[in-house]
Amino acid sequence: MSEKLSHEEFIKKAIVSLRKDGYKGIHTVYSGFNSAFKKYFNDENPVDATNALAKEGKLVIRPVKGGVMLYLPEEVQQTKDLGEDALKKMGLDTQ
Repeated sequence: MSEKLSHEEFIKKAIVSLRKDGYKGIHTVYSGFNSAFKKYFNDENPVDATNALAKEGKLVIRPVKGGVMLYLPEEVQQTKDLGEDALKKMGLDTQ
């Protein structure tokens, strides 16, 4: 194997390679991502790496049953607009 991928490169490659047809993200547990990450990076914690990238805006994490889903930021619908729409429908304008 040549030079190791960075955390960001590995995670982006995993999202594109491990997602099922019709889905934009991967489940960290059911896709095998967590196990693969630990093997590739010698038992490093995938939660720390994914949380760090999410804080930088390079990854989107959504909680789901049994773990979390990982998405590329350019492929996920932003929830801010949905939240604003919901508040308006409820008659609770934030401005």
